[in-house]
Amino acid sequence: MSGVRPGTAAPRGGTASRGGTGARSGGARGANRAGGEERALTSVAAGDRFHGEEPEHTPRLWHVTLSVSGARAPLTEVRRALEQLAHDHPFLLTSRYADDHAEIRYWEEARDLHDAAAVALRLWGEHRQTAGLPPWEIVGLEVIDRATYHQRIAAGYGPAPATPVGVHPF
Repeated sequence: MSGVRPGTAAPRGGTASRGGTGARSGGARGANRAGGEERALTSVAAGDRFHGEEPEHTPRLWHVTLSVSGARAPLTEVRRALEQLAHDHPFLLTSRYADDHAEIRYWEEARDLHDAAAVALRLWGEHRQTAGLPPWEIVGLEVIDRATYHQRIAAGYGPAPATPVGVHPF
């Protein structure tokens, strides 16, 4: 094992070791560095195609379940905040809540799973102040494509269909 962290690479023509640390922190992708130039490891980005494949430009639907939890908050405030979030963003299908956790389920249109997950991971934090959401942390995220969602429902082992739509206690 060379001791090189993911996202960094060993200096050209040498070892990965530099004073025993293995790599410098804060490396910018593709940035030139004086005195021991480093470059980031690269990989195929999400959604990239191999040569000869047709690019998929059409967004797909992804079913997202976002789970959050934290310190207890008054149920009336949690409900009001989730209702405000649903009002501000009508794409939300359903929210379930208790005084110390909540689950939000919705459909997201995105190019690929990475894009859908990135949007989902920002949802709670970006709307915490505007909707008055509790200062809870994200503790779970599931993102599945439409076909998988419908296969689970048909087999009877997936998440229950998001009915009734709205904000409900657990």
